[in-house]
Amino acid sequence: MSSEHTIWNHESLRRHVVRTSEDGSSEVVLLVDGLRCANCVLGLERALLGLQGIKRVRINAASHRAYIVWDAVRHQLSDILRCMDAAGFPARPLDARALIDRRREESRDALKRLLVAGFGAMQAMMFATVLYVGAIDPVDETTRDLFRWLGFLVATPVVMYSARPFYQGTLRSLRSRRLGMDIPIALAIVLVYAASLYVAMKGGHEVYFDSASMFVFFLLTGRFLEMRGRHKAMDLTDALVSLLPDVAQQRQASGRLKAIPVLELKPGDRIVVDSGEIVPVDGKLISTQCRVDEAVLSGESELIHKSEGDHLMAGSMLQRGPAEILVERCGSDTTMAGIISLVERAQAERPRLAKVGEKIVNQFVLLVLVLAVATAVFWTFFDSARIFSAVIAVLVVSCPCAFALAVPAATTRVLAVLAREGVLVSKPDSIEAIVTASHIVFDKTGTLTSGLALGRVEILGDCKNLHESLDALDITAALVRENQHPVSQALAAATRERENVPTVDDVETFAGLGVQGRIDGQLVRLGQARFALGEDLHRWPDVQSEDLILSADFAPLARIELGESLRDSASSAIQDLQAAGFNISLTSGDSLSKVNAVADQLAIKHRYAGQLPAEKLEYLQQLHLQGASVVVVGDGVNDGPILAGADVSFAMGQGANVARATSDFVLVGGDLRKIVLTRQLAQEALGVIQDNQRWALVYNLIAIPLAAAGYVPPWLAALGMSISSIVVVMNALKIGRKLPLPQPEDQAVAAPAI
Repeated sequence: MSSEHTIWNHESLRRHVVRTSEDGSSEVVLLVDGLRCANCVLGLERALLGLQGIKRVRINAASHRAYIVWDAVRHQLSDILRCMDAAGFPARPLDARALIDRRREESRDALKRLLVAGFGAMQAMMFATVLYVGAIDPVDETTRDLFRWLGFLVATPVVMYSARPFYQGTLRSLRSRRLGMDIPIALAIVLVYAASLYVAMKGGHEVYFDSASMFVFFLLTGRFLEMRGRHKAMDLTDALVSLLPDVAQQRQASGRLKAIPVLELKPGDRIVVDSGEIVPVDGKLISTQCRVDEAVLSGESELIHKSEGDHLMAGSMLQRGPAEILVERCGSDTTMAGIISLVERAQAERPRLAKVGEKIVNQFVLLVLVLAVATAVFWTFFDSARIFSAVIAVLVVSCPCAFALAVPAATTRVLAVLAREGVLVSKPDSIEAIVTASHIVFDKTGTLTSGLALGRVEILGDCKNLHESLDALDITAALVRENQHPVSQALAAATRERENVPTVDDVETFAGLGVQGRIDGQLVRLGQARFALGEDLHRWPDVQSEDLILSADFAPLARIELGESLRDSASSAIQDLQAAGFNISLTSGDSLSKVNAVADQLAIKHRYAGQLPAEKLEYLQQLHLQGASVVVVGDGVNDGPILAGADVSFAMGQGANVARATSDFVLVGGDLRKIVLTRQLAQEALGVIQDNQRWALVYNLIAIPLAAAGYVPPWLAALGMSISSIVVVMNALKIGRKLPLPQPEDQAVAAPAI
């Protein structure tokens, strides 16, 4: 067993690259070598799915990513790496070092092959010039033989070394029993070289060593520029992977600082981060205050002030420090790791349009081979001297790459631009779906509103009946401490300093209603009155069914009021969405008065209050029955059913919950204006895809007939194919360049909603 593979079974390394999903499965994103086309992807998928225990495989040839989910009981990571190696696609876990090393290795290898091909092509062309001139101004046969063999000598390194990637791609395609786009190229190179060698050995006149060298050079030039374009598209997201530092300054028990690897940090450790450094973990600020730049996480360009007790996220840059931080989450559990995981999974996915392109490539390669045979048959009857050059031109000039790259190149670019702007994409198919959406449904709390704060607490019962030393806020603090709902988080923040917090057993959350637990055996509930008081609600006429009530054994202890304000971006986002033609609705579990207050400020006509999760889903289904394509925007915590049922879903990124987001898009910074930006980028991406596909179709419809007719020499065919692929990649890189990004509002909307 290769030590190169088994080293990833060590727990310290495995923990760094392998994530554990909620069902206990292991998942990893790998960087894969050798991926060139759809057939490479399909062959590798077939090899991996042949392993028992592999649950899911998603591979993207454009990003060279493979996202794999498997049963860790059946296989270790080394088994998967060894399987991929045996299939001809070596892989390694995606980390900063692997990313940098692979980029350098790929660029260096491609450049070396290109230089050898360029030198060989120039020399072969120079030697061939003597033969071409000799056809007009006779040269003695000895000299002609000399220059034929000199052409052979300089063409051989080009064919044997520089053209090797084409042969490797062909072998992988044949091994997987699929027609890859390297097959016509490799066939043309081998035919030209072998035929020229045969003619030289027989003392014939027509050799094509210069043509073989020239079209290898042109093809490699195209692939080199394509590779650089792909690297540029990926740079925006790969920067996330290489951002975190390797070493942290740990505060020892003695008070001294010690430099240790970030991999060795664990929750409860204390670290010190200096100004200008990147925060390596998620943690709580235990020094007085600092200012951080979270642009790479949320797209927010303004510095954020943090005070003692506030949370800092891995990947933030400390601008004013130093800061001492209590480690809460590290390694693959951090917010940064969650963001990277979402980005990597999205880059490994193949959208529906890409799969259509892959089918076209398979059929196209078969068609090219048939046309090459037909061309040979045609010229056999009309001019046998032109058979060879015409067949080679047909094999080389065809460009399946343009069809294969059209969707992946555009998708990779739009994913990178959105990630830079604080929008993470978990399902690339949603890029196509959002363009056709007609309706958008918003949740209220935590989505359109933010800044929840504890307002008035009205005592309705005696807490001493529960425990003589407790008050309402002590009990509230105990119930909400671990809950992720925005209301619970606001109450947790308001009661953070409470010292007399009791222990709560059997804590359980009821979506859309509230939370309950047991203190000293008594049932304690916090939530809507109809939940907290149950069937006894009618006994308290002053309590409304939507009031936030704390109760013990269904007897009210306190009524809690919260204040909230509109999210800064809500007003302009709603205006932009209305201008874009969306029909906008607001659904919420809150009372009608609270929902109306928010809807009136935002001019939302369709509003629905007191909605349980099932009722929200029913409303969504009614829209679907009317033929609407619906976008749903929620906080991602208690909107699971309606988010899952939507055609397109956006969730507000909430710290570590980013990693567990099940929505199509995640707004990491919570900027609702990015919904409009996402749709604009999606429209631009689909336009680029259509342009690329039209270009590929027109190019092949013109180039292949001309080549078959004998009007395109092999070297020009290679140049045309290379230019076609380059056009597709360069066109994709235009996405997002001229798009006007939303500007900050002149004045934040902060009017109270209740």
